Amino acid sequence: MTLQVLREKGESNTAIAKRLGITEGAVRYHVRRAKVQATDGRQKDFLIERLGLQEVVKRWWETTTGSLPDGRPPNVQALWAYLVDEHQYSGSYKSVRRYVREKFPAPKKRPFRRIETPPGAQTQSDWLEATIDIHEEEPQRLYGFVMTLSHSRMTAVVWSRSMNQLAWHHVHNEAFRRLGGVAAVNRIDNLKTGVVRGSGPWGEINSSYQSYARTLGFHVDPHEVRQPQQKGKAERRVGVVKQLNLRQRFDSLDHLQRYTDERLRHEATHRRCPATGKTVLATWQDEQPLLRPLPATLPEPFDLIKDCAVHKDCTIRFEGRTYSVPFAYAYQTVEVRGCSGTVQIVDRRTGKIVKQYPRGTREILLVDQACYEGEATDFVERPRPFGKSLATSPRAVGGVGSTSFDRLLCGAGGPVSASNVISL
Repeated sequence: MTLQVLREKGESNTAIAKRLGITEGAVRYHVRRAKVQATDGRQKDFLIERLGLQEVVKRWWETTTGSLPDGRPPNVQALWAYLVDEHQYSGSYKSVRRYVREKFPAPKKRPFRRIETPPGAQTQSDWLEATIDIHEEEPQRLYGFVMTLSHSRMTAVVWSRSMNQLAWHHVHNEAFRRLGGVAAVNRIDNLKTGVVRGSGPWGEINSSYQSYARTLGFHVDPHEVRQPQQKGKAERRVGVVKQLNLRQRFDSLDHLQRYTDERLRHEATHRRCPATGKTVLATWQDEQPLLRPLPATLPEPFDLIKDCAVHKDCTIRFEGRTYSVPFAYAYQTVEVRGCSGTVQIVDRRTGKIVKQYPRGTREILLVDQACYEGEATDFVERPRPFGKSLATSPRAVGGVGSTSFDRLLCGAGGPVSASNVISL
């Protein structure tokens, strides 16, 4: 109860001083200031008030509020930009924010909706950082990838020295292997390895990660920026992992990984899943049959992906090199992945790896004659075969793709002997 209210109720200065625990002189001082409506000289006027922009701000605020749905408040950043552009306002954004908070009512609070996903529906992923002694010259900055099944709360943590694109795919492989399958949706953070720009449903997924997800059969679902509660299960597991005894000295990165796996497994046998009342381990065992089975060979991590058109000579161009592909893909487009040590050529429709070459070779032309062999398809004829003598020549190279090239190698009269073959 304020001093002024007590005065209005007729209490004496002595009674007010006792009730509020202050002196009578302080009561008389505040009563006297209230009579003359004195203002607090310690507080400066807002720059908006000194420039006479109160009505401008009020009109903008009311107009903008009426045009927004669900009672959402206007964007103060937009108000500041409007004042700067239209009224040459020289104050800072924070000064406008302070004025708005002082003069306008606070927006209504919006509660969050809690969702429990069914078994096999979702995983949530996040990173953590820690400096750990792994028996090297000095403690290393390591990154732990945390993936949690939303239903059972079963968690996998994979340690990595890096957070680049290759590491991003590698830790996914290892996490899926530990969880025993792939959920339908993976909710991720907005790092560039997962989301190129934007966030949430409007974010643009990294093309390499999108291809990886398509290969394993899961949907990528990034959460909105500055909304960590949208993947709260993974966020909480990050805190739990940080509470492990990571200050001890480990013999190697593998030793750290084994220790983490053992501790998480032990925790899963004792922690209760709130969705079922069983232990996390028992709930995970019930959930596992509903996960998508892992392929026999998990996709090799890659940091570069490109859609390449297959030329009429059954070759593609990638990283300044030329690679041959099976002739059945001529005049079509294939997906090419740059992995850590290989170049993989993938069928875009099926996700199957149709050809593989070493990456970063000195040679810039890599042609495998097996790509020109096989039966014709419904859409592509097989390339013209070598002549009998030419096909058996150890010096023969390249494919024969035109009549003029045939005549150059074989002459107008048909195939020639191996001794007359020109090596190009």
